[in-house]
Amino acid sequence: MANFKGHALPGSFLLIIGLWWSVKFPLRYACKKNKKVCFLGSKTGLQRLDIIEGAVKAVFASVGMLAEQFVPDGPHLKLYNYEEQQWSHLMNWQHSTMYFFYGISGVVDIITHTTKAVPVAVDRAMMSIAVFVEGFLFYYHVHGRPMLDTHIHTLLLVAIFGGSLCIFLEIFHRGNIILELFRSSLCILQGSWFWQIGFVLFPPGGGPEWNQMDHNNVMFITMCYCWHYAFALLIVAVNYGIVICVVNSKMKSAQPMEMELLKSREREQDSEDEI
Repeated sequence: MANFKGHALPGSFLLIIGLWWSVKFPLRYACKKNKKVCFLGSKTGLQRLDIIEGAVKAVFASVGMLAEQFVPDGPHLKLYNYEEQQWSHLMNWQHSTMYFFYGISGVVDIITHTTKAVPVAVDRAMMSIAVFVEGFLFYYHVHGRPMLDTHIHTLLLVAIFGGSLCIFLEIFHRGNIILELFRSSLCILQGSWFWQIGFVLFPPGGGPEWNQMDHNNVMFITMCYCWHYAFALLIVAVNYGIVICVVNSKMKSAQPMEMELLKSREREQDSEDEI
């Protein structure tokens, strides 16, 4: 991860997950109220969706672990270098550990929704743990680094631990649309902020480097973080509005059909009574 691509990979992973959640949760919320016009309102539809999400999560995590381990300058599964008498590529191992817990979360999602071997809330518990482990690793990831480097990673911890807490609360309030939308916004924030870290610390295309010890840069990055979250909230709000409008329009178009069917049945009943 000590380059631009290394930050773009997890950033893309988290952005895709966050954008998907910002559509999935409003869709499920709307469909539960209108089961007749939406397949996802049924228990089977929701389970299939969660199984697919768990599989995608596990695949993405596996790709991340392989990328961290087998890049040309990676550890290639070697944790200790006996020749140099030191640990080998600990940053790569930390990132692999982060991906590993997300992979476990994906596997738990699949097990939870395909069998009855574990309680349903275990999927939320494991996801909360995975996000917490990400933050825990990053907390000890930047000690001794320049001021701007440390600050920009510390801001990431706000989104990470906030997301972990939000998912933990979902264990006790499963299906709460407010918590789900809040979780989605924080995940999008994480993803976009990983990209921002890449642009600041490893400018692509040989761009000018940022002064790591300039306090004005720290102030700007803090303000930029707020802009990122405002953008994440806007995305969640727009997706929520679009999904609700689409489901409501389908419901309105389905109501005349139901009325016609009801009238047809009444006519048939009247005909039978006359006979």
